[in-house]
Amino acid sequence: MADGATGAAQTAVAAAERAPSWHGGFGRLWSAAIISRFGDSLRIAALPLLATTLTDEPTLVALVTACGYLPWMLFGLIGGAVADRVDQRRAMWAVDLVRGLLIGGFAVAVAFDQATIALLMILAFTLTTLQTLFDNAATALLPAVVGPEALGSANARLQTGQMLVSSFLATPAVPLLLAAGIAVPYAANAATYLLGAALIASLRTAPRERAAPLSGSTLRADIAEGVRILWRDRILRGLCLAATLCNVGVGGLIATLVLHVTGWLDAGATVYALCLSAYGVGSVVAGFCANRIGRRAGRLRSIFVAGLVQIVPLLAIGTIRSVWAVLLGLVVFGFMGMVWNVNQITLMQQRSPTDAIGRISAAFRTLSLGATPLGAALAGVAASAWGLNTPALLAAALFVLSVAALIPALKSPVTAP
Repeated sequence: MADGATGAAQTAVAAAERAPSWHGGFGRLWSAAIISRFGDSLRIAALPLLATTLTDEPTLVALVTACGYLPWMLFGLIGGAVADRVDQRRAMWAVDLVRGLLIGGFAVAVAFDQATIALLMILAFTLTTLQTLFDNAATALLPAVVGPEALGSANARLQTGQMLVSSFLATPAVPLLLAAGIAVPYAANAATYLLGAALIASLRTAPRERAAPLSGSTLRADIAEGVRILWRDRILRGLCLAATLCNVGVGGLIATLVLHVTGWLDAGATVYALCLSAYGVGSVVAGFCANRIGRRAGRLRSIFVAGLVQIVPLLAIGTIRSVWAVLLGLVVFGFMGMVWNVNQITLMQQRSPTDAIGRISAAFRTLSLGATPLGAALAGVAASAWGLNTPALLAAALFVLSVAALIPALKSPVTAP
């Protein structure tokens, strides 16, 4: 009995060590991320609907989404190198402040009926350019806010919280906010950025000590080092290739989902919002178990299975002309997507040197997210040429290739280099 009690106590301690404390840095960082995601979700859901009122050309609607990913190809590596050199907390609140002012100005333009497709593209491009610094700084800052044993749980809580407000608060609220005024979702987004900036600025947890850059070190040299570390790690290299292929398909699906729902399914804006919420439902449910799945089954193996399962709902979305099929498919797709994302981010943080997380994250995101505009552009062309359901089938084919790309990495040792 004594041994059993001791074992139970040890298990409880180990479980506590794997959970980040809500007090201090993580609580504020989590709150800022949740608030910003709420505003982002309002804008992301409203922007395609606004685009469809300005043009009926699928390629132009898809290009609005493409412009929201293109900066990762152009500036993603620079953002990671800068994130490793600067105070990450200051970089994050400064970026949020600028983004709040930009989206606030856009809300004014929408309110006075001055929005154009070109303006939507410029806004999406500019916001993502700033995001390349913000996201890489956030990825590098998290391991300094929580211990290494709590990274998986912290990532799961961040992503689950973000998906909760996105799916159950923000996205369902979009039709109501649009009824109150076409510019209201964007004004709310501006307010959330400013509030997020204030929370991050109040964060007092000091980042871990980082090695000082070598004398004469340039951004180009820092970027090259991050790319080399990523390339030499067989697991991260395979995971990056797989994520890149996935994001080509996901980019196309996201860019044309509003057309798939309103055109191919002949449904309205409310059903489109429900589709986004369905994806969120699956993601939120997975958020409570994604880290546990990764610990028990192995993070890389969990990612492989998640990618394999995601092929099925994509095929259903592209072949079954039913709102219910799409809703159910997006629930499953969202569940497996969360399992993939939580374990991917945690694995990358665990396998990266502390002083190079920003650069490795940037190299990873530049390749994987940088492929998304290609997917959006291809999906726009495919939807125009072969039908509005084609992007989902294209995404399924790319997920098959993605799963195949992970097979060599599965044969590698999973211990950190």
